[in-house]
Amino acid sequence: MPKKRIIILGAGLAGLSAAWHLQKKGIECLIFEKEPEVGGLCRSKNIGGFTFDYDGHTLHFKHHYTFNLVKGLLKTNLTEHLKSSWIYSHGRYTPYPFQANLFGLPAAIIKECLVGYIDALKNGHPKNNGNFLDWINKTFGTGIARHFMIPYNSKFWTTPPEEMTCDWLDGFVPVPSLNQVIDGTLKENKKPLGYNAHFWYPSKGGINQLPLALASDIKNIYTNCKITEINFSKKEIKISSGSKEKYDFLISTIPLPEIPYMVNDMPREILRLFKRLRWNSIFNLNLGIDKKDCLGRHWIYFPEKNISFFRLGFFNNFSSTLVPKDKSSMYIEVAYSKWSPIDKNKIVQSIMDDLKKIGVLDYGDRVIIEDINDIKYGYPIYDIHYNEARKKILEYLISKGMLSCGRYGSWRYFSMEDTIIAGKRDSDFILNNV
Repeated sequence: MPKKRIIILGAGLAGLSAAWHLQKKGIECLIFEKEPEVGGLCRSKNIGGFTFDYDGHTLHFKHHYTFNLVKGLLKTNLTEHLKSSWIYSHGRYTPYPFQANLFGLPAAIIKECLVGYIDALKNGHPKNNGNFLDWINKTFGTGIARHFMIPYNSKFWTTPPEEMTCDWLDGFVPVPSLNQVIDGTLKENKKPLGYNAHFWYPSKGGINQLPLALASDIKNIYTNCKITEINFSKKEIKISSGSKEKYDFLISTIPLPEIPYMVNDMPREILRLFKRLRWNSIFNLNLGIDKKDCLGRHWIYFPEKNISFFRLGFFNNFSSTLVPKDKSSMYIEVAYSKWSPIDKNKIVQSIMDDLKKIGVLDYGDRVIIEDINDIKYGYPIYDIHYNEARKKILEYLISKGMLSCGRYGSWRYFSMEDTIIAGKRDSDFILNNV
């Protein structure tokens, strides 16, 4: 049997995982990446002695397989952290998650949230088959919904919760027991909750150490190769240089909404489905600060409208190697979309003003480095059109011989672990069909 030609579009975590798993089974493939380096959004950059990731990235593991894989790749360059995450609301900091850490909030709010949660328990365990707002109210009650769940999720998704489904949840939102909620009203809860109570991060260097370790085991990675055309009938891709490459199997990690611009003669009904895909974007500002951070926090959530960002994190608390001595660094995230825009000419100043308002920066602090990453595709929006549009689009692409892989290729809310598994799953599909 002649050898099949396998091409992977994109050398982010999903594409690298697919290639790594294929080549471990002795199957050759080629990867084409538009950027000058591998990693996708899991890249890092060094500026003036500071190492910044392209936005915040941490590793969480639900599966022994992925933990052992990452541990094998990074070896001793991997450190486990007990998460220190916080929420800033009502003028004060409380531990995350809000629903289990009401202690420290104004007494009237604690009472409203606790009574609402007890009332919500009468609903049992609501199914994840309604809209997101309904699930929030039935799960947590109107108090927790009003003071955190609704404002934070509206700000993060840039979409009202009633316009979203619950298909993305999959354990991302912690649901505490009544005892945990009550305990969290009486004293500060020292035990982290949620899927990311513990996380891992490279001991030295940024999050790019993982894709670099994967890539070091992979042959035939071609960078600076932007794909301009995909021809399904000829089973051929065209690269920005003008060269063309034939394939038998094609794995794409390109964001799904970009595909119609590369494929000619796509049926109108499929094009209409692509137009139903929605997403938010993330304006990421990284800062290098001329002072030492002594609080040890990893990240903070901001539900209230009077703060421009929804989250900020501290790189220096992921690894001390990411900053020069006696310096600190942070990443700040602002969500926006075409229906919830931001003024990009003013947003940096708004962020700086808000950092001072909440006390993260003092007026005398010197900012050494400002680094901006404007991320077009942040998170897919799980609205009422999402399931049908995504399902039919992926079915169409598979019928044309293309597997769409990873967070953006398969258009899902994925963790880094999920992305690695997705690459393995698509490599398994090809192995079973070569």
